[in-house]
Amino acid sequence: MPDAARKHSRPVKAGVITIGGGAPVSVQSMCTTATRDVETTLAQIWELSCAGCELVRLAVPDQESISALKDIVAKSPLPVVADIHFDCRLAIAAIRAGVHKIRINPGNMKDPQGLRQIAREAKERGIPIRVGVNAGSLDRKQMDLSGGVTAEMLARYALDACRQLEALDFYDIVLSAKASSPLLMIETYRLLSKKSPYPLHLGVTEAGTPAQGVIRSAVGIGTLLAEGIGDTIRVSLTADPVEEVHAAYSILATLSLRQRGAVLISCPTCGRTEVPLMEIAEKVERRLRSIDLPLRVAVMGCVVNGPGEAREADVGIAGGRDSFVLFRKGEIVRKVGAEQAFEVLMAEIDRLLEENKSGD
Repeated sequence: MPDAARKHSRPVKAGVITIGGGAPVSVQSMCTTATRDVETTLAQIWELSCAGCELVRLAVPDQESISALKDIVAKSPLPVVADIHFDCRLAIAAIRAGVHKIRINPGNMKDPQGLRQIAREAKERGIPIRVGVNAGSLDRKQMDLSGGVTAEMLARYALDACRQLEALDFYDIVLSAKASSPLLMIETYRLLSKKSPYPLHLGVTEAGTPAQGVIRSAVGIGTLLAEGIGDTIRVSLTADPVEEVHAAYSILATLSLRQRGAVLISCPTCGRTEVPLMEIAEKVERRLRSIDLPLRVAVMGCVVNGPGEAREADVGIAGGRDSFVLFRKGEIVRKVGAEQAFEVLMAEIDRLLEENKSGD
């Protein structure tokens, strides 16, 4: 989607990353490590950085985690977001430790003076606050009276939380209102995009394991991004957080919003397929994860239609009767045996990478 089609929100800065204001949609994740374990947490942050993550969030449940934050922030390759619940003192301490952004739910902060101090200190240091609410944080009595959570209720709760900060003269806000239901999440963010000027952090919370979670996230996040809604995303999976980053970039690339690394195009196979296409496609997909260049690579099961259907691919192979043809931009280069196809394709990709380096 062209940037002109996106709905622009107020920009805020989290370290070197701009969220909103027409900036590229940024990719976030959250460490699964105990924050108090500095070495292990930093190791995971570096893995996320190598995968393309641009902001990393850390759980800060106690004072021991606060003690580790300063060291983590000083050595992290990514801007650090502190995730705080209930305790104003932890939020204030995280700000003082140098984090680049904090996530709170003002409605859960029961100390008005503490919330006032959070807003004051964040403003003094130029640190944005993500107002992060979700369907599970709504008042149980309200839900019972309404017959369950509605998009209107969730959006109103999120906007009320923003107003608590606005009343304290704080406006560097990023807003999220997540739900585990993609449909509820979509309707809520549509309402927020009409009623709030703040950049929106998209996500389907508790999306599940990769098998289901990627699909649920792609439906929820992808629908909104296709409508021009959203400024930063996190795909929440019960998995290694690096998987969240790969999934996020796949969603962005599918919508032509951003591309990092290679994209695989492969056909679903059918009764005409006479080569081990699924096995080769899976091997290619694994190998492509280590490539940063934005290539389009095709693995097709039909020699007749393959190069034509995947003509926009930079390079690809198409199989038929125990052999493959190698092609570039739809033009056939040569024919190879099925047992050679994978290595021949990888060698051709290596050549493309070298050509790209030579052209820099």
